[in-house]
Amino acid sequence: MDTSLSTIAVVGLGTMGTGIAEVLALAGREVIGIDISEAAALGAVASLEASTARAVGRGRITERERTDALARFRTSDDLRTAADAELVIEVVPETYEIKQQVFRELDAIVSPTAILATGTNALSVTRLAAESQHPERVLGLHFFNPAPAMKLVEVVSSVLTAPPAVEAVTALARELGKEPVAVGDRPGFVADGLLFGYLNQAAAMYEANYASREDIDAAMKLGCGLPMGPLALLDLIGIDTARTVLEAMYAESHDRLHAPAPVLGQLSSAGLTGRKAGRGFYTYDAPGGQAVVPDALTPAADTGSGAGREVASVGVAGSGTMASGIAEVFAKAGYDVVLAARSQEKADVAKGRIAKSLERSVTKGRLTAEARDETLARITAAGSLDAFAEVDLAVEAVAEDLEIKRQLFAALDKVCRPGAVLATTTSSLPVVAIARATARPEDVIGMHFFNPAPAMKLVEVVRTVLTADDAHATVRAVCARIRKHPVDCGDRAGFIVNALLFPYLNNAIKMVEEHYASLDDIDAAMKLGGGYPMGPFELLDVVGLDVSLAIEKVLHQEFRDPGLAPAPLLEHLVAAGCLGRKTGRGFREYARR
Repeated sequence: MDTSLSTIAVVGLGTMGTGIAEVLALAGREVIGIDISEAAALGAVASLEASTARAVGRGRITERERTDALARFRTSDDLRTAADAELVIEVVPETYEIKQQVFRELDAIVSPTAILATGTNALSVTRLAAESQHPERVLGLHFFNPAPAMKLVEVVSSVLTAPPAVEAVTALARELGKEPVAVGDRPGFVADGLLFGYLNQAAAMYEANYASREDIDAAMKLGCGLPMGPLALLDLIGIDTARTVLEAMYAESHDRLHAPAPVLGQLSSAGLTGRKAGRGFYTYDAPGGQAVVPDALTPAADTGSGAGREVASVGVAGSGTMASGIAEVFAKAGYDVVLAARSQEKADVAKGRIAKSLERSVTKGRLTAEARDETLARITAAGSLDAFAEVDLAVEAVAEDLEIKRQLFAALDKVCRPGAVLATTTSSLPVVAIARATARPEDVIGMHFFNPAPAMKLVEVVRTVLTADDAHATVRAVCARIRKHPVDCGDRAGFIVNALLFPYLNNAIKMVEEHYASLDDIDAAMKLGGGYPMGPFELLDVVGLDVSLAIEKVLHQEFRDPGLAPAPLLEHLVAAGCLGRKTGRGFREYARR
């Protein structure tokens, strides 16, 4: 089996094939780009010329390197030009019939020692290899889009693949400056196996009219630090492509989380396949365009529900990190804040935490000393909820326990003046159950801040079936004043962010349970292939495994979907007291401070 891999053929010159060809040519390989469409071949050459010109302009490569790379790339419409290639990478449409036909024809063209790689992200590599006369040389080589920029390459072995072929393409990936991750043959592999379930959930959430497309995408970008929202990403990938991947995943897993949301089929059938068609979940300036243009679903600039109530003072109940952070946010925005805890001592400690936070901002040049002093002067620490008698908005940030919150709201009902808005920061409990602890459920709403509250821009505004319009409008107006981005969502478990995030985290744990991939490979795959700021296991350990398990249980109880049942490994770790960074051990071990 040839392992030099100096001459490489790329079959299929769409966006991905062209990107792979560019990476190979810039790395010194002779590249033969093959496509039955003359227009595709001409487009690939033009794309390579334009991309390398931009790279020269940005100082990433020299003009000589550009000239040499372009000289190493030639195109053809005849598969027989791959005869001298030591490696052939097919990136043709995602169907067994087309890919199998390519492999059958290549068997009669290339050397028996040449390696054949499929770029599939959804189909069985084993099934494709079985069509070849030399299945031992067939493997998967899954690049991510855009190939020149994305570092991850999944190297997929079937039960028939010879180790030397895997070693050769793994070495090639490293020489290309990529991070190869070795995975087994199952639909979606690691990155797409986790990503597409999440995207499908987002599509189903939108289809159910639970939240707007803009709010779903903003929530995941601002709440999780993702580079793109899920619906915008589906438009980029291609809604038809996403549906094909999900169909393949569902055929193997029979997990309802992978059953394509009907809206994906409806949009695909209508030809609304995303950016390439000029319209998908969003509308674009042209087919293949990137700029989103307003359409019938674009919300007006002001999405408030009429006039709200006057808010000059805010009460924050709690003494933990979240309560302190929320109080700091309101005080910085100019509100008079009462920070109440179960004792005066706890309230003073919480205010002291705010003072330290403000001091750090001064040290880093983000805040003046005068602004620090003014902010701190607006905060009154109190040892009793009685101090909330005159506040216009009361925000609770106590333990995530329904009974504790109900007791607190019953107390707020007695203390707070008529017309005050009562908000809970719960991330998973039913807001209406908390509201019913009061005699004024129309004044109760969810305001789910994200941690750390001073830094995170997102607030999920959770309206129950009993919440009054003016209470909702009040909270949205307050969010604008404190410079947070509000997203509206209904009163169901997980709201937007946790309902999409935690099934993804749970599925990552199941991958480890099934010995499909390691913690490190999964984390690397999602950071390098999905653009996530943290891998799932890094994030689980930061959030806390006990917190994660509690949210998983709430989601499972609410939706009754077997696919949402907490992974047993998560339950075992929590039972053993391995809760993540806070205990020094979770999925990984950490040095004690």
